[in-house]
Amino acid sequence: MPRDVIVPEEDRASYDNFHFAPAVRTGGLVLLSGQIGATGGGVPDSAEEEFRLAWQGVARVLAAAGLGFEDVVEITTYHVNLQQHLGTFMKVKDEFVGQPWPAWTAIGITELAIPGARAEIRVTAAG
Repeated sequence: MPRDVIVPEEDRASYDNFHFAPAVRTGGLVLLSGQIGATGGGVPDSAEEEFRLAWQGVARVLAAAGLGFEDVVEITTYHVNLQQHLGTFMKVKDEFVGQPWPAWTAIGITELAIPGARAEIRVTAAG
């Protein structure tokens, strides 16, 4: 099946150094790799700021694919201390994702690839 790799310019170094695509378009879907809300300085102290940065990362990759949040059909999120931060995460998510709501699975885990990160967001979009 044909596939197109989507790499926003801001993600070029990660693509080259860590050998993964921020997104791949195949079979009418765009599959985004997980986004963590970190900057060059690491993870913000504020969970709300971290989650907002992660959703902004999702928006950047969607835009590079010519899509937006209205094209998202499924969200999978991974959370360290899921219950502690879920309310804040949902509040920030709703700043980006609107109705009709996509399918969403939230999974509690013990750690993420970036130390101190609380959540990672992976989406699938139609397009």
